[in-house]
Amino acid sequence: MFFFLQHGHVGFMMSCYDAELSYDFRTDTFRARYPPHGRRTVVLEDGVHWDRIRAAPVETLAHDLHASDCLHQLRPGDNIEIQWRRNKEFPYGWWYGVVGHLESCDGNEHFCRCHLSDTVVLEFNQYTPGSRWRQSLVNRKDHREEGNEGDGFYGGIRKLQNKDEISKWKQLWPTDILE
Repeated sequence: MFFFLQHGHVGFMMSCYDAELSYDFRTDTFRARYPPHGRRTVVLEDGVHWDRIRAAPVETLAHDLHASDCLHQLRPGDNIEIQWRRNKEFPYGWWYGVVGHLESCDGNEHFCRCHLSDTVVLEFNQYTPGSRWRQSLVNRKDHREEGNEGDGFYGGIRKLQNKDEISKWKQLWPTDILE
């Protein structure tokens, strides 16, 4: 399986999901096939360019919770990916975000103590301030899948340290902030 970086559906622009790929040498593009899950049938997309493809970043299968081994290292400004799925029938995808500051912090690097808190602020700055998708709080010491059937479920977190991975996400940044 390879991960397929989304750019078509506005709400999924900074996310990636498992897809089976087949290469079309005539067009130098791929055909992506999402496996069926829930009540959704197979989804196909033709003409997927190389810049939207990447190998799976971890060995964790799409239906399994990724073991977050970076939570104690996270500091404001760190780039992360977090698993998210619509409901328990769906596989996880990976969403791009950054670690933010706690509300009680003014962001001054000399006085910031956010990295000492049990709460980690995850920001998804592709969404407008005030959007329910803009921010999520996770427990650094006892993080597990969290969420509900209405808003979906957050899963494991992975800290991005590779500049190429971060650059690939930033290339997909939407031109307009999402609602």
